[in-house]
Amino acid sequence: MDFITSTAILPLLFGCVGIFSLFKLLQRMRMKAYLRNAVVVITECAKVFYTAGARLVLCGRNREALEELTKELAASLATKVQTHKPYTVAFDLADPGAIVAATAEILQCFGYVDVLINNAGISYRGAIVDTTPDVDKKVMETNYFGPVALTKALLPSMIKRRQGHIVAISSIQGKISIPFRSAYAASKHATQAFFDCLRAEMEQYEIEVTVISPGYIHTNLSVNAVTADGSKYGVMDKTTAQGRSPVEVAQDVLAAVGKKKKDVILADLLPSLAIYLRTLAPGLFFSLMASRARKERKSKNS
Repeated sequence: MDFITSTAILPLLFGCVGIFSLFKLLQRMRMKAYLRNAVVVITECAKVFYTAGARLVLCGRNREALEELTKELAASLATKVQTHKPYTVAFDLADPGAIVAATAEILQCFGYVDVLINNAGISYRGAIVDTTPDVDKKVMETNYFGPVALTKALLPSMIKRRQGHIVAISSIQGKISIPFRSAYAASKHATQAFFDCLRAEMEQYEIEVTVISPGYIHTNLSVNAVTADGSKYGVMDKTTAQGRSPVEVAQDVLAAVGKKKKDVILADLLPSLAIYLRTLAPGLFFSLMASRARKERKSKNS
C-alpha cells in the first residue's frame, strides 16, 4: 500500500513543481516584456530599469548630476536587451511652478509616459516642539505635494491612452510612526493615503498604481536630512548604515513594477511585525514607541 501511495504521489509532486516553475518563468517573461521599451520617468533606481530595456527620462534638480548619470549608464556593462539613451529633465520637485513646464518637457521626449516612479525625497530628524512649521512644509513639499503635483500633471495623458503605471516609493514610516521623525512620517502617511485613493479611482482607466514601502536603505538619506531648525543633519545613522543595499532594493522595485503589485513592503522582520502590532495591539505599540523616545532623548542628553 505504501509503495502504491508513493508511486502515485511522486508524479503528482513533480508535476506541481513543474507547473510552479513554468508559472514563475512566464511571470519573469511577462515582467521583462512589460518594461522593455517602456517610457519610464525616474530619478533613483535608474540603472536596473535601463538594463531592463526601458526608455528613461531622468529627472532631478541638478542638471550636471543627471548628465553624469547618463554617462554612467552608457558606460555600464552591455546587456542582452537593447538599451536606449536616456533623456534628462532638470527641475525642483518642491517648486510647484516648475512642475508644469517639466511635465511638458517630459512628454516631448517620447510623446507619452508608461511608468512614473515618484522616488525623490528628503528625511528629517528632530523633536516636534523644536521644529518650525517651515521645516514641516519643506518636507511635505518634497515628499508629498511634489510627487502628487507631478502625478496629476501626467495623469491626463495616461487616462487618454488608458494605459500607465504610477509608482510611489513611500517608506515603512508611511505605515507606522517612530519618534523624532514626525515630518517625514507625516509626509509618507499622506503619500500612502493619496496613492491608495488614486489606485481605486484609476481602476476604471486600467492604470496601475504601486506603493512601495522600504525599510532602512544604506544611502545618504539620514546625512542629508533636515533638522528642527532646517539645518542639515549630517550624520549617518547606525540603522541607515546597516540598511539594505540600494542595488538590492532597486531590483525589488523593478520586480514589483514588472509584476504590477499594488502594495509592497521591503523591510526586515521587526519593522514588518510592527505594522501588525500597531493594528492588533496598539497599546503595546504606543508603549514601545514611548520607550524608544525616552531612550533616544536620554542618549542625546548624555
